[in-house]
Amino acid sequence: MELPFQPSQCQPGLSVDCVIFGFHENELKVLLLKLLHNREWALPGGFVMLDEDLDRAAVRVLRERTGLERIFLRQFHAFGEVSRNLPGHADKLVRTQAIHPSLQAWFEQRFITIGFYALVEYSQVEEPHPDYFSEFCRWYSIRELPPLMLDHQRIVSKALETLRLQLKYQPIGLNLLPERFTMPELQSLYETLLEKKLDRRNFQRKMLSYDILVKTDEFRQGGAHKAPVLYAFDPDRYQQALQHGLNSIW
Repeated sequence: MELPFQPSQCQPGLSVDCVIFGFHENELKVLLLKLLHNREWALPGGFVMLDEDLDRAAVRVLRERTGLERIFLRQFHAFGEVSRNLPGHADKLVRTQAIHPSLQAWFEQRFITIGFYALVEYSQVEEPHPDYFSEFCRWYSIRELPPLMLDHQRIVSKALETLRLQLKYQPIGLNLLPERFTMPELQSLYETLLEKKLDRRNFQRKMLSYDILVKTDEFRQGGAHKAPVLYAFDPDRYQQALQHGLNSIW
């Protein structure tokens, strides 16, 4: 049987895990993989080649495990607790035929994993496909996650914590919303991330004060009420705000 990877070509004890966030129907969602012959799910993750930069490994792993490409990943945390590798985990993967027996020793070693997260516009992501360790991919609401393997629940929670921290001093939305969006849609994204209601007028005033939005001449059609105006992000000013921070925080 041909192995999906050669352990001798990988950096021992080092892995990457990717938390891919998407925003759809006013819900923040995470892309997960269903493990072969197991009830547990997992984040898209994998190993780092001996001659490979860490960031490039994360991009490659994401492509191999989900088929997703051209997604900007940001490193957010290293998970290195001794307790994260549960005794018997590798044996279970072998017994359920999720991995080949010859890989058991590799999976039994202690791994330090580097977490990466990405923000993607849900509607622009093509149907992802699973890899050799998984049956299929699926988007799950951050509020209704299925059972996750090892410490992947903690990795998701830490990524969400990092995302909310970013929200306090940097803009959010360029990679989560369509190119054109309404102010209520942008507010819904912030309310979802912050888990609280925001005053409509205060929100609009604050967002406009950041000088990162462009008011277009287009309107959202098809609703029961007056068609709201569509906005877009100014890409240059948005990037400046990412680099230097916003002039006020939430």
